[in-house]
Amino acid sequence: MDKISILWADDEIDLLKPHILFLQEKGYDVVTANSGNDALDIIKTRPFDIIFLDENMPGISGLETLKQLKTIAPQIPIVMITKSEEETIMDDAIGSKIADYLIKPVNPNQILLAIKKNLDNKRLISEKTTSDYQMEFRGISTTLNERLDFKQWAEVYKKITRWDIELEKSKDGGMIDVLKSQITEANSSFSKYVENNYINWLHSSTGERPVFSHTLIKDKLFPQLDQPGPVFFILVDNLRLDQWKVLQTVFDEYFRTVDDEIYQSILPSATQYARNAIFSGLMPTEIEKIYPNLWLDEEEEGTKNQFEEELFAKQLKRYGKDVKFSYNKVLNLHYGKRLAELLPNMMSNKLNIIVYNFVDMLSHARTEMEVIKELADDEAAYRSLTFSWFEHSPLLDIIKFAAEKKARIVLTTDHGSIRVQSPIKVVGEKNTNSNLRYKFGRALQYDKRDVLEIKNPADAFLPKLNVSTSYIFAKENKFFAYPNNYNHYVNFYKNTFQHGGISMEEMLIPVITLEAK
Repeated sequence: MDKISILWADDEIDLLKPHILFLQEKGYDVVTANSGNDALDIIKTRPFDIIFLDENMPGISGLETLKQLKTIAPQIPIVMITKSEEETIMDDAIGSKIADYLIKPVNPNQILLAIKKNLDNKRLISEKTTSDYQMEFRGISTTLNERLDFKQWAEVYKKITRWDIELEKSKDGGMIDVLKSQITEANSSFSKYVENNYINWLHSSTGERPVFSHTLIKDKLFPQLDQPGPVFFILVDNLRLDQWKVLQTVFDEYFRTVDDEIYQSILPSATQYARNAIFSGLMPTEIEKIYPNLWLDEEEEGTKNQFEEELFAKQLKRYGKDVKFSYNKVLNLHYGKRLAELLPNMMSNKLNIIVYNFVDMLSHARTEMEVIKELADDEAAYRSLTFSWFEHSPLLDIIKFAAEKKARIVLTTDHGSIRVQSPIKVVGEKNTNSNLRYKFGRALQYDKRDVLEIKNPADAFLPKLNVSTSYIFAKENKFFAYPNNYNHYVNFYKNTFQHGGISMEEMLIPVITLEAK
């Protein structure tokens, strides 16, 4: 490995010889300059990793030298050293994007720390991250062998998600592979957990039942309506926990997090079922029974989520909430910009509901478009693409406006998604639905080990299209494929993000309450 090279410019450089010898003994290559002009001449002759620059030198000043160095080699970190503690000098230096700032007299260890902080920072963080995960790996594995309740599962998933994001930064391929194996193990255990408890949860109002899609509004939004000021309920479709965690860094500039929790999507973990359950406060068959004109089965023509506003209004009425609200669904960039412009007119409402469909469209587009496939070929790229979109989206403008108006936000989603990798064969009749993560129909043929099967849809409050309708849900990262043209089908859909089945990524999803700073 090449030595780290340092350029040190100071008109009293001879007095700093002990410091330079100290650095050379540590293995650094140090080149010195007696003035700003000398430093500018030297920087043009060879590359350097870091520059130490005295602020007060004869000839051109340190600040002027700094400006010219930034023009010649903007990528090199520069540490300014000065005798002065005047605030204006510090402001000028910091405004010129220095990497660090030291006050004379400096000792060798301060210089060494500045080097490590600016050059070894990524390596040190990577090593620390890897070491910390190695220590926690065993604890997570032990926990997965215990009988966990929902809160414990939520904590396990939060930990795994945090490490997924942190290890991505470390670029430690070995540790990333270890984590992926642990995620696979966790999803296997989680699938068994759901299989053993899901039906009982739906028929019980006590015990450790999670907050579900159909109880989300009552449990998480209604309490916020009792607080002063306007409330925004923002549902970003198909938002995974890891995607929220990378977006949270932006939200933190404007909001304090009051509550950051996990709730559980109903099955199927898909928009038609989960989001209608959210806005109605009812399970699918309950909507079908109570409001038959507001529910469309999958084989019926028409948008399956076109009655969300009406369903929410009826939920408000059932709970005796007299609240003035608006409802907007953003399906494209043009409408998002238009909504951001209309926000001032909406502030007389106690509640403003915004459904933002971008992430769901991105997920589906990724399946169909080769360009998107290349941009989001794994979880890390999917997070990055989501973050890039958010930074330039009207949704960020909406968030900023809400912060200015001191509004509260309840931010959530209806389901997540998982990158599918393992095909499982299923055979069904022609009218069997096309979703890759769940199927319903008559005479379905499959390997029972790969799925959660619900023979009686009424047990899970799911529509029954005929006497022999049954549902099956793919577990972990599996996806359904038909025997006909099997290889083409598998190659097309493998490594795409899908939803509707049973995994932590699809079912354990964020609900966050935020108050403006």
